[in-house]
Amino acid sequence: MIILFNKPFNVLCQFTDKERRKNLSDFINYKNVYPAGRLDYDSEGLVILTDDGKLQHKISDPKFKLLKTYLVQVEGIPGEEALNILRKGTILKDGLTMPCRVNAIPEPEIWERNPPVRFRKNIPASWIEISISEGRNRQLRRMTASIGCPTLRLVRISVGGWNLDNLNPGEFRVIK
Repeated sequence: MIILFNKPFNVLCQFTDKERRKNLSDFINYKNVYPAGRLDYDSEGLVILTDDGKLQHKISDPKFKLLKTYLVQVEGIPGEEALNILRKGTILKDGLTMPCRVNAIPEPEIWERNPPVRFRKNIPASWIEISISEGRNRQLRRMTASIGCPTLRLVRISVGGWNLDNLNPGEFRVIK
């Protein structure tokens, strides 16, 4: 079984939490399914859950290089030079990232975030679409910060051939 879940903002990508924060158990009532990979507490979008251990490993292990695509709202407007830095690989504290696909995009038609993103009057915000095949801790946030455009909002829209389609935050779809 595969479950495609649109994880809302400020929801843990696990089924329990000692601090009683919202987590997967607040939305998904299936037993013996586990997330294939993680999505940060403050990120939104597609999380795949499965009861198939081999599939879970294939989705989450970086050696399989499964492409993950994100819509990223950033502070500022990165120019082509900055986007090329991301495309070629960005030097982070834990080493050089793999090359990725990056494009500036118009503001996407997606749900409003609750709570809304904080904006600063004097600094514009813009959107980019990034596809990566690795998944280091807070990687995309560190990559956009490295080009001077901190991430304001991060929404994963696809993993491999699976995507959100029309799932609203908190909704899921079961694929048998």
